[in-house]
Amino acid sequence: MATLNVNGYDVFVRQWHEQQTKTIVCLHGFTSTSATWETLAHALPEYRVVAIDLIGHGASAAPEQGSHYKMETQVALLEDVFEALQLETFTLLGYSMGGRVALSYALTYPSRIEQLLLESASPGLAREHERALRKQADDALALRIEREGIEAFVNYWERIPLFYSQTTLPAEVQQAIRTERLAQREIGLANSLRGMGTGVQPSNWHRLEELEMPVILITGELDEKFCLLAQKMQAFLEQSAHLTIPDVGHAIHVENPAQFATIVKEALALT
Repeated sequence: MATLNVNGYDVFVRQWHEQQTKTIVCLHGFTSTSATWETLAHALPEYRVVAIDLIGHGASAAPEQGSHYKMETQVALLEDVFEALQLETFTLLGYSMGGRVALSYALTYPSRIEQLLLESASPGLAREHERALRKQADDALALRIEREGIEAFVNYWERIPLFYSQTTLPAEVQQAIRTERLAQREIGLANSLRGMGTGVQPSNWHRLEELEMPVILITGELDEKFCLLAQKMQAFLEQSAHLTIPDVGHAIHVENPAQFATIVKEALALT
């Protein structure tokens, strides 16, 4: 574990099996941190696993000005981090918000990516009125976080329908997820929503056909919205596969870590 100072930003990085030559980089979702990938990392001893706290999350910087959180800024910051880590090419895995970041990075720096794994991710919103409505909702949620604080927000967030399937997880797993969320900072989460939420990030639907590397879309059977999104995305991707995992929802790597690790292992074996 280390904190890198890159272009004035503190970026927290976890690494496992640094001696290995083949690398997978993992990007977490909203309210999470690089720690969410620890179970996966232990299942991949033959690979260097790099996980990063995205801006506003975990131990990375959480600037007060929202302009620091734009998707373009996060993508450029990741590239600087990868250069600092002397990474040349790698598999890139992103979950939910981290999936949107991973997709945006792959479109900006395609020569870096051997293959792209997207867990419960989207290319953004295609229509302007959809983006406007989502921005309005995200801005309201950001204000709520600032006004009510982290604990009240987490109490609300862990009960939204997207995470309903997590209520059946063992108590210790649910507590670990809650603890990770409670450790976040109000300004970081609020500005993340304002700066690179689905409503403000550039739509990448029209750019999916640019991706020439293999893309694996992973969704949970109970997460109908993202299953449909993955099916739609496939129509625009040159090389892709869509895997639907039974009896799980949005966070497959948390809800069925063993099967998720098997999927990632099989994907890495192809590179």
